[in-house]
Amino acid sequence: MDSQPPFWKRKTLEEMSEAEWESLCDGCGRCCLNKLEDWDTAEIHWTNIACAELDCDTCRCRNYEYRFKLVPDCIDLTPAKVREIGWLPPTCAYRLVAEGRDLHDWHPLVSGNPETVHEAGISVRGRVISEEGLTVEDYEDHLVTWPDEE
Repeated sequence: MDSQPPFWKRKTLEEMSEAEWESLCDGCGRCCLNKLEDWDTAEIHWTNIACAELDCDTCRCRNYEYRFKLVPDCIDLTPAKVREIGWLPPTCAYRLVAEGRDLHDWHPLVSGNPETVHEAGISVRGRVISEEGLTVEDYEDHLVTWPDEE
């Protein structure tokens, strides 16, 4: 029996294998939402408008392998970017690990069940619309507050 702490407690983001890194994603879909930034204050305002590539039922990218070609402004999340990006949700496992904090009980790596992120009300499942057919001018009509938002 392995008595070591789980990898996210004993490794830095930089030390993780690709499989470990990918498994940190809890599948909430919140990073795939369109956000508005106030030009004067740099404050981020969340919307309920999802990237066209987000499957709003599974909260996963429909074309993960090709996402950067399909969505040029999609962020390639790296350990350095995790530490720089201020808009990652406070519940984001990448952010939590970077800050030396533990994962939440509902995280699939802790619970063993990929549905717990949805059951806990953290994910965007059932609460978002696709950006298809919308213009940036429409975004202000779709501002929302998400769970545990700081």
